[in-house]
Amino acid sequence: MSAGSGAGVAATRICVVGDELVCGLGDARGLGWVGRVAARTTSEEPIGFFTLAVPGETSTGMSGRWETECNRRFDTGDNRLVVAPGASDLIHGISLARSRLNLANILDDASNRRIATFVVGPPPRADLDSDALAELSGAFADVCHRRRVPYVETHEPLRAHEQWLADVATGDGVHPGQAGYGLLAWLVLHNGWTEWLGLPQD
Repeated sequence: MSAGSGAGVAATRICVVGDELVCGLGDARGLGWVGRVAARTTSEEPIGFFTLAVPGETSTGMSGRWETECNRRFDTGDNRLVVAPGASDLIHGISLARSRLNLANILDDASNRRIATFVVGPPPRADLDSDALAELSGAFADVCHRRRVPYVETHEPLRAHEQWLADVATGDGVHPGQAGYGLLAWLVLHNGWTEWLGLPQD
């Protein structure tokens, strides 16, 4: 996916690593939140979006693969990384301390390579304890805030959101559909996205 105008190689390349939510599983339009954000991101220079999804991925798995996969897509221009850790750490019994460390390692390694990072937290899931997921999201947020990395909190604004809950309920009970992905995209776009990219405000 790409955003902006112009031909040739994208001046900015954004790799998005995460679980199946970054590729829009359950979205009848096949856009997910990443596609919707890309469509709303306007730039004079072309921006390339590369989604790197692994279903059910934990932060441990993400920490182990992000660099190798992104290296194959990055260029000598403006390389950026969006990290979207899901809720699978809770399913696989990964401790909160390990979850924090995994995300910290990703952000620190990216910083050492001068790769700007942006993190999107895990949204609510009906099959997981809401308080436990809130605690995980809070831990991720703290890691980001300590490093001055933008963090989009999605769990708290959506945990009681009627449209989100209804959209997930009409699907498989875990993943959203078009409306839910639209809500995720809105949260990303309105929580520091354009500032992170250095683009003019609408």
